[in-house]
Amino acid sequence: MPNCQESWSISIEKDYLKFSAAHFLIFPDGTAERLHGHNYKVFVDLHTELDQHGLVVNFQEIKPMVRKLCDELDEHLLIPGEHPVLTAEVNGPHYDIRYLDRQYLVPKAEVIVLPISNTSAENLAAWFGRVLRSRMSSAWPQLSVKRLTVGVEETPGQRGNWTVRD
Repeated sequence: MPNCQESWSISIEKDYLKFSAAHFLIFPDGTAERLHGHNYKVFVDLHTELDQHGLVVNFQEIKPMVRKLCDELDEHLLIPGEHPVLTAEVNGPHYDIRYLDRQYLVPKAEVIVLPISNTSAENLAAWFGRVLRSRMSSAWPQLSVKRLTVGVEETPGQRGNWTVRD
């Protein structure tokens, strides 16, 4: 076949690649959702060249890496650390979280302040994908990622996706 270009990828979609977390979304007009939670599911698509063993990466190595990230987020309140109005400051053993007239005082161990502007599924997917990519680079320095897509589903059929291409 002339001009045929081949590529390889793996997709990971497992029931155990999930995390439960609380958040509230802040809308462009300044209104915000009430504090609530989701049972998020994570999806990963990875495109690379095949290694000498005929693998993109070993499923047995990447699945625990994804699961570890899910476990790190599980059962936390997720706060956007780069929102222009919301603040999250350590106050003794707590985070003092403020947005407009709202104030939450939450134990530090139950809060994760992420380097994102809002806790949307799209931003959670971007954070997850960037951290996963960094961990993959550390674990497999020779890996040449052609494309990585991470999806974070907050309810069935409703997912935010992030993709990076090299």
